[in-house]
Formats: sequence, C-alpha cells, structure tokens
Amino acid sequence: MSIKALALELYKAQQNVDRLEVQIEEASINDKEAIRSELREAQSELKILRNILNGEKTPSPYRTHTSSFKPKP
Repeated sequence: MSIKALALELYKAQQNVDRLEVQIEEASINDKEAIRSELREAQSELKILRNILNGEKTPSPYRTHTSSFKPKP
C-alpha cells in the first residue's frame, strides 16, 4: 500500500475517532458504553495505521548503505 493511501486511511480513522468522541459527549448514559466500545476499536485501528505509516516512512537500514560484495573480475 502506498504512503498516500495509508495517509488517507489514517485521516479517515482520525475523523471516525473524533466523531465518536463527540457522540459520547452528547449520548445518553445507556448509549455511552456501546459508543465507548466502538471508540476503543477505532482508536486501536488508528494506532495500527499510525504505526504502519511511520514504518513506511522510516528508511530501511539495509537499503541505506552500499553492498560490500564486489564480484571478482
């Protein structure tokens, strides 16, 4: 998956978390627990996407240096 696509998914996940946080504030006591459960899942997804995106942006240490292997002439 490209970094652009990951960033878009991260944005959508953040919007979902923000929406659920607002819903909790406005919800009745009976509905809050169900929304909290959904919020925990959304926050977990957001964390996973952030970690994936950070991993994609971090250059691999194996690709940064040149190979010491030189073919014999």
